[in-house]
This record gives sequence, structure tokens and C-alpha cells, in this order.
Amino acid sequence: MDKIAVGPAAVELLGTEVRLEHPPERNLAAIAAAEGRPIHDLTAVILERSRHRALIAETRAAGSRVRLIGDGDLSAAILAALPGSGVHVALGVGGAPEGVIAAAALRCLGGGMLGRLLVRTEAEHRRIADTGVRDAGRERSARDLAPGDNLLFCAAGVTDGALVSGVRFTRSGIDTTTLVLGSDPPQRTRIIRRRLHGRG
Repeated sequence: MDKIAVGPAAVELLGTEVRLEHPPERNLAAIAAAEGRPIHDLTAVILERSRHRALIAETRAAGSRVRLIGDGDLSAAILAALPGSGVHVALGVGGAPEGVIAAAALRCLGGGMLGRLLVRTEAEHRRIADTGVRDAGRERSARDLAPGDNLLFCAAGVTDGALVSGVRFTRSGIDTTTLVLGSDPPQRTRIIRRRLHGRG
């Protein structure tokens, strides 16, 4: 799935000033204006993949900072809407299931995204047909990808990541961290830290 994820400041621009078919410079200029900052003060997160060479170069040429990640475009999309994360937009091609999950989290945070399925092989054509998806190449909003009015997103850390810490084994037990987001009421965010006592 080709994706672009933004925070609450730019969410109203999705589908108009910000589109998947627009060049990065145009999208970044619109997002920067919505954020009330110059383009050179934006941070865009992009998966470090050969398929993104042109996207990375164009994003840098537009003046934006680029944070390359080895994996975790789900976390990157969520960080674009998480206050204080330092991330303003997530761009590029990643997994379609991760796009759907990210859409739910973004809706809880007041952010949004656009996604478009990229079908490359006959097996992918069959898989999409089996799920009942029509018009795979259509640009979809976060609400299209994650419909409903009462969404709940939970992410528990197994290994350390940008969103939550991983499992910690201590003398007194096991520490875990979970991020919980809800859309009703909007922007309800909780970090749950648990300690399981005893030996695992």
C-alpha cells in the first residue's frame, strides 16, 4: 500500500491539497503550511528501501528532514499524529494490513492518512478479489480503511520501539508497556505499564 500519514493539523488537507499522486514537494509544502512551520522544519519518516530512492531524494530536495527506518512503518504513521514525537508525516510504500491498523490509530489521535493498494502479482490480484475489495487502485482515507465510530487501538511492546518499550526482565518480575488509544472520546490516550511478579 502506498501511504501518506499526517497529524491533526494537516488532516483536513487529505484528498485535496495532499494527495498520493502529488509530488512530495507539493504535499510537504501543504503540510508545512498547516503545521505553521517552514518545510525545512518538517520531519518525514520513510522506510529505507530501494523502491523509495526517488521519494527520499525528492523529499530531501524539497527541504524536509528525512528519518529513515529499517522497519515499522505502522509506528511511523502513528508518530505523525502523536504529540511531541517530532514526526510530521510518514510517506511511502509498506504493508497493506499495517496501513489498516495505522488508519484506526490515526483516527483515534485526530490524524489521518491516504492509502492506495498496489497490486503487483497475480497472487495479489487473487488475494484482493477473495477479500471482496473493489477498485483496488482507488485512494482511500483513514475512515475508508478503518470505518466505525468507536475504535480502539492497543500496541504492546515486545522489543523496544518508537511507540512503546519492549519487555523487561527484572529481579522482581517482568515489565511490559502497552499504548491504548480510543476514538470515543477522541484522543483518549493511555500508556499502561504492568509488572508481572515472579519468574516467567
